[in-house]
Amino acid sequence: MEGGVLSFPLTSFHDDGSLDPDGFRAHVADRLATAPGALFPACGTGEFFSLDEDEYRQVVTVAVEEAAGRVPVVAGTGYGWAQAARFAHIAEEAGADALLVLPHYLVAAPQEGLVTQLEQIAASTRLPLIAYQRGQVAYTPASVRRIADIPNVIGLKDGHSDLDRLQRLTLAAPQGFLFFNGAATAEIQARAYATVGVPAYSSAVHAFAPEIANAFFTALRAHDDKAMDRLLRDFYVPFVELRDRVPGYAVSLVKAAARLRGGPVGPVRAPLTDPSPTDLADLRALLTTGLDLVGASL
Repeated sequence: MEGGVLSFPLTSFHDDGSLDPDGFRAHVADRLATAPGALFPACGTGEFFSLDEDEYRQVVTVAVEEAAGRVPVVAGTGYGWAQAARFAHIAEEAGADALLVLPHYLVAAPQEGLVTQLEQIAASTRLPLIAYQRGQVAYTPASVRRIADIPNVIGLKDGHSDLDRLQRLTLAAPQGFLFFNGAATAEIQARAYATVGVPAYSSAVHAFAPEIANAFFTALRAHDDKAMDRLLRDFYVPFVELRDRVPGYAVSLVKAAARLRGGPVGPVRAPLTDPSPTDLADLRALLTTGLDLVGASL
């Protein structure tokens, strides 16, 4: 999965909020045409939190059908162990290759509880699991050693961006245990993550501008600091500043940008809200700038 950007497709909805499987199929096909390293349907960017079990089954099934074995399909699951086990079973039946275990709901928990919950989810499925630490979930080096001993736990995605702590985790893990950069707008910190041995990263930008995402990935692999700095300064940093205006824009802006490019993704579901007219105009201008940098068009 280090061979390309990790793609987190958006879940398509009709204007009335109902699931749009055909729109999602078209969106996934477009992402796959740009050679991602893996496909992560029904995760945070895909609004997993708003999907019922039937919708989830449809989303994962479509992703598996479109991928057709070309790239791994890693479906989201969570939040409590019982709900995660049900979704894991559905993903397994739908043909997913692995699962990303999203943080549990609401409560803070001690390390023993975090490890036990992952053990319980792992016991409910034959699929490989990638644990996702962000929010109230943060593993210690000792806990990483323990979860790495769970036979079907294969890696950890980090969303905390504490590089000192992350370095300690990578050193504590056994050889072959996978680590992923899961920071919001991960390209901002991709170089820093790579310095502690975590080169693979997820890209929300790939959901609406794979040309930009792939240009940055190519520059990162080539250690082309000049190209990375240009993309960061003129596109990624302004995008993060726009994202930070309103809670939930980490998904809402991505979906709005996809719509601006004609993507059949529809609106977000509550509690998220679509961007205001002012923010949408700023997004359009920024997207045009980013695409101009890589020689693409809106």
